[in-house]
Order: sequence, then C-alpha cells, then structure tokens
Amino acid sequence: MKMIKMAPLGNYSRPARRNAISGCPLTAALAAMGGKWKLIIVYWLAESPKHYAAIRRAMPGISQKVLTQQLRELESDEIVKRRPTGGPPAPVYYSLTNYGRSLLPLIETIRLWGRSHIERLTPSIKAIRHAVQAPR
Repeated sequence: MKMIKMAPLGNYSRPARRNAISGCPLTAALAAMGGKWKLIIVYWLAESPKHYAAIRRAMPGISQKVLTQQLRELESDEIVKRRPTGGPPAPVYYSLTNYGRSLLPLIETIRLWGRSHIERLTPSIKAIRHAVQAPR
C-alpha cells in the first residue's frame, strides 16, 4: 500500500485558545497578557515586524520553547500575526495586529513606572551595599 503525503493547508488558522475568562476585566487582561514574556514580546514587535530569530536575539533570557509557546498564545488571542515567507526553513515574520497595537499605551505606562521604580530603589540598594561593605 502506497502512502500519499498531504501538503500542509495554506489557510490553516490555529483554534482559539481556551481562557478561563470570568466577568472580571483584570482576569481577562491577565489571561491574555500575563506572564513574564508577553509584554516584552509585544514591546519588541512594536518597532517593526521581526522574524523569530530577531525576537530571540532581542530576548536572550527566553528559551526557544517558551518563545514559541508565547507567540502561539499571542497569535491565538489575535494580538500577533504570524506570516510565513515560504516552506520550512524559510523565516517566519511576526507583527502586531491592530488589536495588539492597542496594548502599546499600556506597555509604555508600565515601562515608565518600571523606570521610576528602579530609580526609587537604586539609592536604597546602594546604601545597603555600602553598609555591608563598610569596615567596622
């Protein structure tokens, strides 16, 4: 019996990801954007569309498995669009959807808060280090 290989369908779209979204807006937002990496991925894609390797270079602390998983979840939530440029191993480009761009003001606000938080804690950290290193 001869096996026939089927070519992948070009119009395949991933099924929607299951989120336990209750009536709480915070729960819905955290289900879509929670975690360590998603806001950072969206931040880097805000500049311009990037291929997978460029995203990975911009985020050296993320593993290949986690980056792939996070991109799939963002795509499923229609925040990121995936655009293959051909058959494997051709690069795949990721970009923000219009819906994903609606997150940018939120990300900028969080980034600014993070900067002020670092500046607020920096003198305290320096004082602690100085006290620990000071001779008695």
